[in-house]
Amino acid sequence: MSTWFVYMLRCFDGSFYIGISNNLEARLQKHNDGLGAKYTRSRRPVQLVWSESVASVSAAKKREAALKKLTREQKQELIGS
Repeated sequence: MSTWFVYMLRCFDGSFYIGISNNLEARLQKHNDGLGAKYTRSRRPVQLVWSESVASVSAAKKREAALKKLTREQKQELIGS
């Protein structure tokens, strides 16, 4: 079973992007190369500000969905912790 990551990026415009990956380093590079999510393509460069490892893709998707529901302030608190 591979390790999955839930991650948060801060985009150039100050917005946050939340995603999942089983290879965080490669995924971050794709985002910055303009090959990642459509959302981040026009908001480069992006910076990894938070990540968490989880045991399965299912757990990663559930955590991602929960994080996307947070307010901006709650996301900033998470980054600070």
